[in-house]
Amino acid sequence: MDILIRRLGRVDYVPTWEAMQAFTASRTPTTPDEFWLVEHPPVFTLGQAGKPEHILVDVGIPVVKIDRGGQVTYHGPGQVVVYLLLDLQRMKLKVRELVSRIEQAVIDLLAAHGLTVNRRAGAPGVYLGAQGEGAKIAALGLRVKNGCTYHGLSLNVDMDLAPFAAINPCGYPGLAVTQTRDHDIALTPQAAGEALCHYLRLQLQPQPPERT
Repeated sequence: MDILIRRLGRVDYVPTWEAMQAFTASRTPTTPDEFWLVEHPPVFTLGQAGKPEHILVDVGIPVVKIDRGGQVTYHGPGQVVVYLLLDLQRMKLKVRELVSRIEQAVIDLLAAHGLTVNRRAGAPGVYLGAQGEGAKIAALGLRVKNGCTYHGLSLNVDMDLAPFAAINPCGYPGLAVTQTRDHDIALTPQAAGEALCHYLRLQLQPQPPERT
């Protein structure tokens, strides 16, 4: 079953989150999986276990406490967000494997544009450097309910990074963040979003069995 892509443009955070919850609550075993490709106006989101003290300064950006995993992050114009509304039971995927495949999609996309990035042990997301030792360029956080996922992935493309200084990104004090524009990758947010959906689809195709 193919994954549908809904290109929603720039949409407010809370109604989009509520729509994801409603979609997940109403889906059936035959509901197609979907990617929702969006941008958001400026907003900080605080995950289920999120600690308010990771918001360091009130800069006038709304804070929304939500039901994904993780701590605090920032969404804003010029950042690509892909929400993954997937039936993990039907896909026969565990959450950890899904996270790895999401990260790999970002790694492959950026490698195609000459940028070396990787995972960092114990800290979901994608970071600069062969060992993931550098600044964070993509963040992810998921919610699983009744074997289905919502929330997803954000990739910093061409945005104002200043609001990240008002928080401990993902709960890590002093964590540097970066974006594709600062590494000579000539992708608009729209083009980056389309490319990211392509690489995510590749990663989520059924994998051939390993040879023994």
